[in-house]
Amino acid sequence: MTATILLIRHAAHSHLGRILSGRTPDIALSHDGIWQASALADRLAGEPIAAIHTSPVQRAQETARTVAERHGIAAEVAAPLNELDFGDWSGRAFVELEGDPQWSTWNEARSTAVAPNGESMADAQARAWRYIESVALNSSGQTVAMVSHCDIIRAVVAHVLGLSLDHYGRFDIDPASVTRLAVGPWGAKVLSLNETYA
Repeated sequence: MTATILLIRHAAHSHLGRILSGRTPDIALSHDGIWQASALADRLAGEPIAAIHTSPVQRAQETARTVAERHGIAAEVAAPLNELDFGDWSGRAFVELEGDPQWSTWNEARSTAVAPNGESMADAQARAWRYIESVALNSSGQTVAMVSHCDIIRAVVAHVLGLSLDHYGRFDIDPASVTRLAVGPWGAKVLSLNETYA
């Protein structure tokens, strides 16, 4: 049997595109993000979602709660869906990072680079995929939503498609988007990529 996994990127926040938020606490959805999350919840209201799992980060939890309320269920916090640990880069503006050789290496060699005092994308990919696969194998015939982050979703999709993490930038994962996977004991496949509703 197969489970359908909806990988949802959290909606927008005020740091988006300016600051590498990472796991920085107390970053809520922006006004636009609240609207995006509501539009996403409207679009998914008719989906047979049996459970919603979310990254512990506030912006992900807020997005998950908005979707969960439409289904009358509670979102379950799942540490493996957490944002990448960007270590020393967390909370820094992207313009500050542009001249950092380690930052350049990070963006050119995601398959091997590690954030300073942080996590590699490969390690993040492994923890997220183990969790997704485990949930899917225990949810045969069901649809499960998982709210996470751009790089985590990209890493999972790269795993399913057999892409090197060095090619993570070949597709977009927009705020409040949905990427659908079919996952079962036979393996996994991508059903849709980066569906946007807002």
